[in-house]
Amino acid sequence: MAQSEARAAPEPRGAEAATKAAVFNAAERLFALHGFQNVSVRDITAEAGVNLASLNYHFGSKDALLFEIFRRRTIELSRERARMLHEATHRAGGKPSVRDILEALFAPPLKWADPASDRRISVQFLLRARSEGTAPMRDVLQNDVSHLERFAQALKTARPDLAPETLYWRLHFALGMIHNNRFAEFDRLNHLSGGLTREGDIPALLKQMLDFAEAGFDAP
Repeated sequence: MAQSEARAAPEPRGAEAATKAAVFNAAERLFALHGFQNVSVRDITAEAGVNLASLNYHFGSKDALLFEIFRRRTIELSRERARMLHEATHRAGGKPSVRDILEALFAPPLKWADPASDRRISVQFLLRARSEGTAPMRDVLQNDVSHLERFAQALKTARPDLAPETLYWRLHFALGMIHNNRFAEFDRLNHLSGGLTREGDIPALLKQMLDFAEAGFDAP
């Protein structure tokens, strides 16, 4: 690699931050739309309007950039969920209902997926990460459950009569509802229902999910 490609020229602090943000946003969009393996470093830098060395300078490599996008978006999503759960817990005097707990879990990713939301690309990226992620991403997805522990504990408080094993299985099935909400699945459901289902109606979709999941937790 030529010296000019190995190291980006120093930039003023403001310009450096703008370049880094441009690379990050371009990469997230391209990865979300086209898949992780189908996007090259040159694709990203061309989309961002920066030179090839900028990606290496700011992120180190394509895989490191992928993981940084994944890390930042999962943290942001977890914080939104934690905030909603905290608010629900406060309103309920420390004992939120199962429905309120599930809403804190479901609502943030659904709101991000709203066709009018500027977060829609982020949801598409995170869905891709579940099926196409790198080894470090897969490790996080499989082993880092810290963001879910507060929900499990809240559900135990709401349903102390359920055996822990049963509760964890039902939480697992509820999470599956979120992970199955891929855009291709919505298209298939729309065909199956003859157009009755509408992916873009986020409040209606959230209600359907909450009705179904709450009924699952209400079962003996």
